[in-house]
Amino acid sequence: MDNKSQDKSPDDKAPSEGIPAPEGPANLIDTDYVIGQDNITTTTMGVNLDLHGKVFTISSIVVLLFVILTLALQDEIAPVYDAVFGFLTGNLAWFFILAANIFVILCIGLIFSPLGKIRIGGADAKPDFTYMGWFSMLFAAGMGIGLMFYGVNEPLTHFGTSFDGGSWAPLGGAEGDEAGAAALGMAATIFHWGLHPWAIYAVVALSLALFAFNKGLPLSMRSVFYPILGERVWGWPGHLIDILAVFATLFGLTTSLGLGATQAAAGMTYLFGAPETDVTMILLIIGITIIAICSILAGVDKGVQLLSKINIAMAAALLFFVIAVGPTLLIATGFFENLLNYAVHLPALSNPFGREDANFSQGWTAFYWAWWISWSPYVGMFIARVSRGRTVREFMVSVLLVPSIVSVLWMTTFGGTAIDQYLSQGIEAVRDAGIDLQLFIMLEQLPLSQITSFVAIVLVIVFFVTSSDSGSLVIDSITAGGKVDAPKPQRVFWAIIEGALAIALLLGGGLTALQTMAVSTGFPFTIILLVACYAIIKGLMSEPKAV
Repeated sequence: MDNKSQDKSPDDKAPSEGIPAPEGPANLIDTDYVIGQDNITTTTMGVNLDLHGKVFTISSIVVLLFVILTLALQDEIAPVYDAVFGFLTGNLAWFFILAANIFVILCIGLIFSPLGKIRIGGADAKPDFTYMGWFSMLFAAGMGIGLMFYGVNEPLTHFGTSFDGGSWAPLGGAEGDEAGAAALGMAATIFHWGLHPWAIYAVVALSLALFAFNKGLPLSMRSVFYPILGERVWGWPGHLIDILAVFATLFGLTTSLGLGATQAAAGMTYLFGAPETDVTMILLIIGITIIAICSILAGVDKGVQLLSKINIAMAAALLFFVIAVGPTLLIATGFFENLLNYAVHLPALSNPFGREDANFSQGWTAFYWAWWISWSPYVGMFIARVSRGRTVREFMVSVLLVPSIVSVLWMTTFGGTAIDQYLSQGIEAVRDAGIDLQLFIMLEQLPLSQITSFVAIVLVIVFFVTSSDSGSLVIDSITAGGKVDAPKPQRVFWAIIEGALAIALLLGGGLTALQTMAVSTGFPFTIILLVACYAIIKGLMSEPKAV
């Protein structure tokens, strides 16, 4: 790496604001840039502001215009979303699948490479958290709303299409074979929630952690590109990278919030008889956004941290309850069988070219990879913050395997129970229900269904709140020039924008609109991440090796 100073002592250079100095030998980047130097700092009507003028202004104006146009042209905009989604997934599915494969190969390569010995935060850095605390936060960061929304639907859907055959069936399906269709359906589901998405998160998290904790740069996506752009990274090339990171995070997060809102609204209609209308969904989003704002104002310790702990406890309780009262033996044996089936089918499922299952690879896999990529700045920054002191090898093994195993257990439990209800008990209601209702119909077949359904609704809402709160923190940090302690009103602004965007997309095109924006922002950000892979290797090669 072309640094002005090689292997400097951390004491020779002050770390960026909010970024601890490396411990022990580290190859710091010598730059004159000072975090927040391009910020506008002012007080307007008693509200303190500290934001990066160009990144904040362009990001907020474009998003506000998008919300206004989508709400004003609801009827006209829906067909546009359909066309854009069809074009991107139909023509670029191979690109998303190939890129995700590259991320997995890079992560696995780093595990076995001598570069895996390098320690995040310097050669002598000690972990900030215990293994248990670290593992809990890794899972909490990732896919809460998605697991709730797709936990029953996706295994059941892939089972059905595999049994029926056709282009929606993964790998052509297993027509007429119930056991084969169930195995293939679970393998396809795990493919979407296992190594590939967590490799995407790992690439972003490692790049951010390396250039912040080892190189002394701001915790921002633009810092990753210093080896390529040099000091130009603080100018317009860096501004564009951060603006794309804002768009990707915002639309990826909004996709999840929109899914959560539709599921929570469906659950309230199912459980309490609330009217199933757009008004119900809008009121729900507004109410949850207000709770998220209260959480922001309460601060990280009293707000999002407390909610996250409650969330994890409730999710674990619901998971183990279904294991205990559902088909326990089937879930226990199915967990290992599903892992084996996943390993067997992984090469074919991850093949980007010559696919006969076009609808599956385009409508499911391409969307998922774009969605995870768009969400990756948010999750990656969170994982980066809590992973200081870990070696690259330790980091990659943990980030890839631990959350993937938990996701497999979740999908095996909820999806396996739903498939068993259909096959063994002949219950067709779960299969025939709408995607946002399937979780509640599955729980209805088990004891204490009123309580568990209520817990599920609360879980979705709390996931919504914590995602909005944490996402607002990440977006605000990017638009505040990398500062991690910007004024709270700015985070409140982004929480409001997230709620407004979710409402606009749901009214302007529903689920397709949400998916379209995730894919649209995921495409350019995929290119950024592919370049980041090169920057990671170059950055790691310049680091002193840990003993």
